Amino acid sequence: MTEDAIKNSDKKVEKGDAVSVHYVGKLEDGTVFDTSEKEAALDAGIYNEMRDYKPLTFTVGAGQMIKGFDEGVVGMKMGEEKTLKIPPEEAYGEHMEEYVRELPRNAVNFIPEVGMQLATETGLRGTITEVSEENFVVDFNHSLAGKTLIFKVKVVSLEA
Repeated sequence: MTEDAIKNSDKKVEKGDAVSVHYVGKLEDGTVFDTSEKEAALDAGIYNEMRDYKPLTFTVGAGQMIKGFDEGVVGMKMGEEKTLKIPPEEAYGEHMEEYVRELPRNAVNFIPEVGMQLATETGLRGTITEVSEENFVVDFNHSLAGKTLIFKVKVVSLEA
């Protein structure tokens, strides 16, 4: 079957298919945190001129995407648009208190500031969330942990 035949057929997305989708990712309060669409990024004030805004391509079921996104596109057709509501357990997991660490300021050779990103020797990445005179707090949870994610997804290419 040629690629044109697939584009014009009623084929539905299945595990193992290569799909390309345009998407807009929002939090439940409507805040856009990521998108493949330039206009949506500009509208949300998150446009990055270093980024190439184009459809996201992945193999369905190959573990390249968060579970809820991966499973959410199954059954969609070429050109179909759908809204996926993905709970934390199918996205980046629950926010885990054990991934939040309080460290003494003298443990680092810089002045910690809230919002600063920190990487450990083992590759863990965290964000400084609090700074006091003696200590600072680093949260090693993913920034979207504990959040329900809403994705508007449109299939723009589908290859079996």
